[in-house]
Amino acid sequence: MIFNKDTAEKTAELLLQINAIKLNPENPFTWASGWKSPIYCDNRLILSFPAIRNYVRDEFAKNIERQFGKPEVIAGVATGAIGIGILVAESLGLPFVYVRPEAKKHGRQNQVEGFLHKGQNVVVVEDLISTGKSSLMAVEALRNEGANIKGMAAIFTYGFNVAEENFKNANIDLYTLSNYANLLDLAVQKQYISEDQQSALQDWSVSPSTWRQE
Repeated sequence: MIFNKDTAEKTAELLLQINAIKLNPENPFTWASGWKSPIYCDNRLILSFPAIRNYVRDEFAKNIERQFGKPEVIAGVATGAIGIGILVAESLGLPFVYVRPEAKKHGRQNQVEGFLHKGQNVVVVEDLISTGKSSLMAVEALRNEGANIKGMAAIFTYGFNVAEENFKNANIDLYTLSNYANLLDLAVQKQYISEDQQSALQDWSVSPSTWRQE
């Protein structure tokens, strides 16, 4: 679910402007999973544009507090959400921790890096939601450390049904600055893509795992 429509449209436009999101249905990208995709999203580019990263920071900070109440800790999911998570925590004057994909094999063998009290209220910041699997693994790691997860806030989601089911089953509320549906509407409006291209992009979102597979 998006925080609000205006933020969703503005965020989508900014991501397109800096090529953090690329749309190319004629020459699709191949994800690590093997899926063919007409969209590629790299939100880490946001950090290289001060005005845009400040906008994302401010929208996160404002909407997190409005939606979840002020948490006690902000947690970023490594590695894509560490940078923006730190900015959000700084804006809210809160501690920050981050979650590795898995525990280290050496040293203290931490998966959650930073100081976290059991029972603290945590909002998790993520950069991108596809199926939600890796994001929810981070939630599980935080819960194993005793955190009380208030919800997750992400920059962008593809809006897959499987992700909605995964978050529902994990009992985690997910809110995003923008999503795929708002991106496509904005991309047509601003002439980043044609209406024919929009149709192909909509077809992909219905069944991304089988789209244009041989």
